[in-house]
Amino acid sequence: MSELYHNRILELAAGIPHVGRLADAEGSVTKVSRVCGSIVHVDLKLDEAGETVTDIAVDPQACALGQASASILAEHAIGASVTEIIAARDALKAMLKEGGVPPEGRFWELRHLQPVADYAPRHASTLLAFEAAVAAIEEALTRRAAAHASAP
Repeated sequence: MSELYHNRILELAAGIPHVGRLADAEGSVTKVSRVCGSIVHVDLKLDEAGETVTDIAVDPQACALGQASASILAEHAIGASVTEIIAARDALKAMLKEGGVPPEGRFWELRHLQPVADYAPRHASTLLAFEAAVAAIEEALTRRAAAHASAP
C-alpha cells in the first residue's frame, strides 16, 4: 500500500488548485463512488466554440488518490481541449483497468497513479474527477445545443 501513497501523490492531494464552485458554470456534475463513498464535484466553462475549457472548479471529498487525480485535472484543465480531457480520462481508465500506458501530454502526471492498477477497489475514486469532468463537458454542450435549438 505504501507505493500507492508515495510523496508525489500526497503532495498533489494536499495542493489542489481551483477548489470550490463556479457560480456561472455551464457544466456542473457530481460523481460518487459506490465502492468507497468518495465524491467529486466538477464545475466548468467552455470557450465560445465549445472546444476548450476556460474555467474549472473542483470540490473533491475523496481519498488521497481521488484528490491527487482531481488535483492533476484542476491544474491542467484550463486551456485543455475537450478532446484532451476525454483522451486523458480514457487513458487513465485503460492504465488502471487494462495495463495501458499512462496518459501523456498535459495530464502526464497521472502516471503517478499507475500503482493503483493493482488495487481494483481504488479505481473508482481515482477515475472520479475525470469522469465528472467529461460529464460536465457533455452537460455544457447539451445545454448549448438546447439553447441554440430553442433560439428564434
